[in-house]
Amino acid sequence: MGASLNISRGGSSTEDEESDYESEEEGDGDELKGLKAEGDEPCKLVLVVRSDLNMNKGKIAAQCGHATLACYKTMVKSNPAVVRHWERTGQAKIAVKCESEEELLILQATAKSLGICARSIQDAGRTQVAAGSTTVLGIGPAPVRIVNQVTSHLKLL
Repeated sequence: MGASLNISRGGSSTEDEESDYESEEEGDGDELKGLKAEGDEPCKLVLVVRSDLNMNKGKIAAQCGHATLACYKTMVKSNPAVVRHWERTGQAKIAVKCESEEELLILQATAKSLGICARSIQDAGRTQVAAGSTTVLGIGPAPVRIVNQVTSHLKLL
């Protein structure tokens, strides 16, 4: 006889609702194809969290997970060589904070102007923040020397 698997969505409603998000996807990733990591140059992915939203730790973790996945999926399609390099050099992920949506949008524009992947996450609004709120910006993975031009002034989360 075959085994059956029963999956229920138990737990709190907050846990169930944390997985609803939208990633702001722009373009087909052609702008990311020119990005290169050289030799053993380190790469990293920076997760910029809006501190003005006062999200709890679980919410921040979920939103950072969404941003990581959005950046990874974009880069796998547009520049798999950089993804492989990032994977070989430790898959560094750094969480930092910014104070407002305006600051986050400036960071996103700066990253894009440098040819770095920048994906923002908009929350579904079922738990702690209003629907459509931009919660986290993922920047990278990309060489540290380039990512630092965008994020080095930000404080760790």
